[in-house]
Amino acid sequence: MIKADLHVHTVYSKDAFLTLRNLISVAIYKKINCIAITDHNEIRGALKLKEIAPFKIIVGQEIMTSEGEIIGLFLSNRIESGLSPEKTIEEIRKQGGLVYLPHPFSKTKKRKGIFPINTLHRIAKCIDIVEVMNSRGIDMKTSIEFAQRYELLMGAGSDAHTPLEVGNAYVEMEPFLGKEDFLDKLKRGKIRGKFTPKWYRMLSNRFVRKGLRSLVSF
Repeated sequence: MIKADLHVHTVYSKDAFLTLRNLISVAIYKKINCIAITDHNEIRGALKLKEIAPFKIIVGQEIMTSEGEIIGLFLSNRIESGLSPEKTIEEIRKQGGLVYLPHPFSKTKKRKGIFPINTLHRIAKCIDIVEVMNSRGIDMKTSIEFAQRYELLMGAGSDAHTPLEVGNAYVEMEPFLGKEDFLDKLKRGKIRGKFTPKWYRMLSNRFVRKGLRSLVSF
């Protein structure tokens, strides 16, 4: 079995503190052996990490659409931000990627990138995977009900921006070879994890606002 954290950010996201080398060390220590790198509007870090990581890397991108954020998995090229959700999904599909819905029912007030409820239902049938566990806080019950209503696969990710968050949420699943095999194995996967303490998220956000990210990007 592998532990797949499907939502992780590196320093290629402007609000994250994880260097590529640091992420490798932390993942090995925590025995997380599959990571989807989902930097904000960027895939350079994911492509670089795929070349050097001793474990499986899924190249992804968390894309800011005109209405909220959506993640493309198994990508090869960066997707432009600011497009409509439908156009963004179309661009993901053009690359043969998977559509992953992150933090659909966030408990964090004023969190950027959250789709309005009506948008979620509008695009539901275009989604492959719903994130039902996000360590930075979502309503798991509502997220699971949404996935079940539309018969969508369920995923989990730490949404890590710092070393201590990596692997806080993951899917325990059988090893996979490619995209189609990933979907097949995900059906039988088990959602595992815990929530990152709110005080820790607030502290990391404060470092970003003060421009002190480099001090903790070790």
